[in-house]
Amino acid sequence: MRKKEYTVIDLFAGAGGLSLGLYQSGWHGLFAIEKNAFAFETLKHNLIENKKHFDWPKWLPQTNHDINEILKNYSKQLEALQGKVDLVAGGPPCQGFSMAGKRVKDDIRNQLVFSYIKFIKLVQPKMILFENVKGFTYAFNKRKKEGVEPYSQIVINALEGLGYAVKPHVIDFSEYGVPQRRKRFILVGVKDGLCSPNKFEQLLKENRDAFLAERGIRTTVTLQEAISDLLRSNGELPTPDRKGFNSGKYGKRKLTAYEILMRGDYPEAHDIPNSHSFAHHTADKLSCYKHLLADYPERGKRIDGKAREGWGINQRGITVLDPNTVSPTITGQPDDYLHYAEPRIMTVRECARIQSFPDWYEFQKKYTTGGQMRKIEVPRYSQVGNAIPPLFAEQAGNVLKQMLQYER
Repeated sequence: MRKKEYTVIDLFAGAGGLSLGLYQSGWHGLFAIEKNAFAFETLKHNLIENKKHFDWPKWLPQTNHDINEILKNYSKQLEALQGKVDLVAGGPPCQGFSMAGKRVKDDIRNQLVFSYIKFIKLVQPKMILFENVKGFTYAFNKRKKEGVEPYSQIVINALEGLGYAVKPHVIDFSEYGVPQRRKRFILVGVKDGLCSPNKFEQLLKENRDAFLAERGIRTTVTLQEAISDLLRSNGELPTPDRKGFNSGKYGKRKLTAYEILMRGDYPEAHDIPNSHSFAHHTADKLSCYKHLLADYPERGKRIDGKAREGWGINQRGITVLDPNTVSPTITGQPDDYLHYAEPRIMTVRECARIQSFPDWYEFQKKYTTGGQMRKIEVPRYSQVGNAIPPLFAEQAGNVLKQMLQYER
């Protein structure tokens, strides 16, 4: 009989959204690789120290690592894992491919795709779950040069060359209980014909309703249903890990099913949610936000370009959020969105709720950063914006286990 313990390695793990979902679906982590010290600190605090999710190997220091250093220094240890790893999950950083960003062909992070392929070649897991932005499927400079392949096809070709049957998908996480429109490229690979990767999205859809019903939530969750208990009007207390700032208190009004799920028993021991610290706005910005909330006629659509004229908007653009629909894609930029009911930007915790992180998941290190440090640091807002929603990852984890049970 097949062992019940399913093993996973998380690459480019970030703050741990994918690992959290896999933990919740019963996977057993071997280790995770994340280059950034801030993001790794959050992963370590929650999933290594708190939940004991990883059976960390003695040969690998329990700290942040660059994947290329791992490949260089521990290739023999990785090869020794062949036959012991059910799943390698995670995808390289997406900023160079993102349609929401500058989409830079020569972004050095794009080359991490080849590091990923080298890692798969060494470890040879039974299954692969690869995630990236939708822009990963579009070729750079396609109009200028015919025959240019998107990175997604490069990865597919390489994995097929390593003996994997692969199936690409573009999945909108808002269809799986996540209160946010977030379309992502998901590639599932299966080694040596163990089972068909084509079953992944079919099983996701077949399992979805029962999974969400068990947690008391619907397929579609609106923004208001996700964060209505986190209003500033609930009252404030000093933020314990951010000097000079205040955090909002938990609301005591009737909770939605999603809020109940996300809160769990965390509020029983905490007066304020973790990372629910309010930004300081200038008088001009506060006046602008009040004006937008009172008079701007359209919710959920970005205000940029000439549309900013007359509204006092001095930043590149902003979206006044619509409480009655799912949120737009959460990014690492806190100024992108204006709260639907209060003249302020969203807090880290509100963004985390929209990403489906439960309230017990505590983010670490700086809240924001700027200037040249943006190239080095990954503060809390970015940790949340870069993550895979754990609620989707949990459903994916259930399906991948189901697929492994079909092994021939």
